[in-house]
Amino acid sequence: MADALNFSISTTRFDENYSPSANSRTTTNFANLARGERREENLRNALTMINRRFNSQAHWDNPQGDRYALELEIISANVHVSANNTDQEFPLLEVLETTIVDKLTGTRSQGMVGNNFSSYVRDYDFSVVLPASCNDSGAPVLPEDFGDLHGQLFQHFLNSQAYRERFAQLPVVCISVSTSKTYFRTGNSHPVLGLEYQQDENSLTDAYFGKMGLSVRYFMPPGAVAPLAFYFRGDLLNDYTNLQLISLISTMETFQKIYRPEIYNANSAAPSVYHPSLGAEDFSPTRVFYDREERTQLGKIQGKFTEEHFIIPNRQLLDQWSSSYPTPVA
Repeated sequence: MADALNFSISTTRFDENYSPSANSRTTTNFANLARGERREENLRNALTMINRRFNSQAHWDNPQGDRYALELEIISANVHVSANNTDQEFPLLEVLETTIVDKLTGTRSQGMVGNNFSSYVRDYDFSVVLPASCNDSGAPVLPEDFGDLHGQLFQHFLNSQAYRERFAQLPVVCISVSTSKTYFRTGNSHPVLGLEYQQDENSLTDAYFGKMGLSVRYFMPPGAVAPLAFYFRGDLLNDYTNLQLISLISTMETFQKIYRPEIYNANSAAPSVYHPSLGAEDFSPTRVFYDREERTQLGKIQGKFTEEHFIIPNRQLLDQWSSSYPTPVA
């Protein structure tokens, strides 16, 4: 049964000439930017924002603020399902990998893998499974096994030969804080990650990533106006270099400024007790076009796609495989 699910990895350069492949989720951060008449302008502006943010954080021995540049690659993982003498391939997830280019010395160094996280099965869980889950009175209820299969598939991917041959480090995923929670500054501070926050209680997203074997910490980096959520396995503060952490922050803070400017491009920084809100009006929009409502609708479409082309055709095999999989450990 362990050999029933295997993985393959492909890469795509993310630059101003990027076009989403047929297998890319159209709700993915980077795919959204590469659509429409303003696609090249969107991509160019986003990449400029990323590089400027990187150099503003990596300011030592960088008097002109232009020493470094980031190169980004989209990492696409396909799952291969082997059953009944057939091999089905399905686009499971996508993350980003950064490479740090030092233009002063001409050297290139490993950045961070993870950054953004995009998953078809997550679309299925949140747009198909969750809305259909109700108790006898019709009230919504969270299924006890919600996110189990997704978490097991993710951990199986990290343990796979395909991942271990391609990457030397575990991924770190960086996303927005939850608008349903309140965050409290702790007094702990890191020179790159910045001021640490804690929340009043775990969110559904925290629990979902927990089933992927990932813990979470919240930091507001120097120069930022709101904390980011960092999901990781291991030791976030010591397993990665400062430049690697900066590559993660500069990439994902840029995406959040584009997608959630009310929070991440606000005109004032988060206070010590902070409740993020998409209803805030004191913010500056970026010059990158993005349709947030369209993204929500596409998530539902892609959840249905996953149900029809991955879950239903392989339900018996996936149920058997999932029931025998070890309990995820963060």
